[in-house]
Amino acid sequence: MRVHRFSRKVHRLIVPIAVAPIVLVAFSGALYGTLINFNVEWTWLLKMHTGNFGVVNLQPYYSPVLGVLTFIVAVSGVFLLFPRRHTAKHN
Repeated sequence: MRVHRFSRKVHRLIVPIAVAPIVLVAFSGALYGTLINFNVEWTWLLKMHTGNFGVVNLQPYYSPVLGVLTFIVAVSGVFLLFPRRHTAKHN
């Protein structure tokens, strides 16, 4: 029960932080890949995909941080899939 409670707390803390950059990476990568097939090359979209946001360049940290966040969200989410074991309370 402690693992389930801890997983829920971690999941609730990390998901709001992780969802925006993970969705941004997925969307920008899919869009860039689609546009490249039509010979449209938006380099700004690729830069955004890799963490370069113009004035703020997070490229050295972006991939490792997103990888760790994705791993934590996935592992804590898997633990939430398992039902809690209820123990009978003795009076």
